[in-house]
Amino acid sequence: MSHTPVNIAPDVRYAAWTFGGTVPGPMLHIRQGDTVAFTLVNLANIPHSMDFHAAEIAPSKYYVNVMPGDSLQYRFVARVPGAFMYHCGTAPAAMHIANGMYGALIVDPVVPRPKARELVFIQSEFYLTPKPAADGTRGLDWERLLSLAPDHIVFNGRAGQYATHPIDVAPNEMLRLYVVNAGPNRISSFHVVGGIFERVFQDGSQRSSLTGVQTVNIPVGGGSIFEVRLREPGDYPFVTHAFADATKGAVGVLRALAPGAKPTEEAGAMTH
Repeated sequence: MSHTPVNIAPDVRYAAWTFGGTVPGPMLHIRQGDTVAFTLVNLANIPHSMDFHAAEIAPSKYYVNVMPGDSLQYRFVARVPGAFMYHCGTAPAAMHIANGMYGALIVDPVVPRPKARELVFIQSEFYLTPKPAADGTRGLDWERLLSLAPDHIVFNGRAGQYATHPIDVAPNEMLRLYVVNAGPNRISSFHVVGGIFERVFQDGSQRSSLTGVQTVNIPVGGGSIFEVRLREPGDYPFVTHAFADATKGAVGVLRALAPGAKPTEEAGAMTH
């Protein structure tokens, strides 16, 4: 982990705290029953830690502060499938998450899901200082965070990136969207305009699913899996249906291309 400037919106460079130099951190994709072996190395100048929502381990042993220059090894078996968040849990956790220390861990069930085009979206918020620092970066405004007043609400770390660079898909192609809400404060009311979710696995639960759903709330720290087909060529926005939040950057476009249409230059969606 390190402290690294990242671009979060046009002309906005943020002094982020990161896992691996990016916001979000690396996307991890494993199978139910896999063993996760992970070493956290703190290259920053303040304590940090790790909290895996997919792990069933003792927080008092593993979710402890790692001091600057130190490291800690983690090992656990991913017993439950789903779309999980991981994040720094050092107090105040909201500060560490708002600064960029979060990511997604996808755990597939033992019995594979049907074939689909898979995309991962992590919703999160940025609370900016009024003025940039001497190096031009903005930082976290703690009072704005406590007042629940984000400047940007984003998918995958950058406001509106998939609105300006839509993600190409095929009409009637089965899409499987893994959506995680890192917060640290706002619920995500996830919705695809022009689509109806054929199945939704809330928190990734395989024991039950919702069918014929239009919008699903994802709590802070939660994740859900959505399956949808876009029936005809065209642009299909995906948003949080809390539209004040969507106007702050939590909006993108899935572009269902007609056969033979020219591909769109994509913004680098998290796919696998």
